[in-house]
Parts: sequence; structure tokens; C-alpha cells
Amino acid sequence: MAGRECYHCKQWVEEGEAHDCWTTTESALTRDLSEDLRDAWERLRETAADFGEQRIYASHNSIMFSRKSCYFFVRPKKSFLEVCVFLGRTVKAKQVRRIDRTSKSKVVHVIQIRHRDEVEPPITDWIQEAYDYAGAPAPAKAKKSKSAKRR
Repeated sequence: MAGRECYHCKQWVEEGEAHDCWTTTESALTRDLSEDLRDAWERLRETAADFGEQRIYASHNSIMFSRKSCYFFVRPKKSFLEVCVFLGRTVKAKQVRRIDRTSKSKVVHVIQIRHRDEVEPPITDWIQEAYDYAGAPAPAKAKKSKSAKRR
């Protein structure tokens, strides 16, 4: 039969068969994790879910946690969980591997977690701060004062 190989996932797709390798689930992304990483993932998810109302969903290679916008996401890797936390400030700490400004008001902090015991303060504090920041109203824009017109 005629078909093709998906350029993205390398799966063979028969002609006329529907294929969407971009759609995934949490379980599909965490299925192959080692026991240590699975424990760390479960603790991370449980901790974040306890913060309050939010949407948790899988998207491509990440598991997203969002309120009005995404406040952090996790990319499961073979030997660690890559955790990206969006804060309104820059945090300099040994746990933070990389920092990038994503907008005028947000800074992403990339953290690698390899064991359940690492899912504790200060990391959980930063995730809580990101959760609170994502639900806060947007800062009001400064009004420009009109200068007095001269005649």
C-alpha cells in the first residue's frame, strides 16, 4: 500500500489515514521516565495542582500549567525534567541553569530536576510565585501627562 513516513515522528502513515503526532498526553510524555524522574514529576504536578484553579495540559513535548497564561511548563527528558518557570523578576540561584527575558514583564527560568527531593523550596516557592503572578491583574500603564500648551 502507498503511504509515507511522518517527517516529525518517523511513524509510517498509510495513505488516507489521519495522523496527528503533535497531539499528545501527559501519560505519553511521562511513560518512559525512570522511577526517580516519575516520582519527581508526580510531586511537581501534585504541588502545582494544589495551588488552585488552573489548566494542566500536554502540548507537543511539554506539559503546561496555566491560569490566564502559562506560568510554568515541564519538558520530560531522558535524564532530567526541564522546568521552565515564568516570573516577573530575575532569580539568581544555583538551581537556575538559564534565564531568558520572554517579554517586557516576564523572565523564564530554566531548572533541571533529577530527583523528587529537589521538588522543595526554593523551587516550589518560585512556582507558587509564578502561579500568583499569572493570576494577578496586568499592571496599569502609566498615563502620560499632557504638557501645558503655550500660546
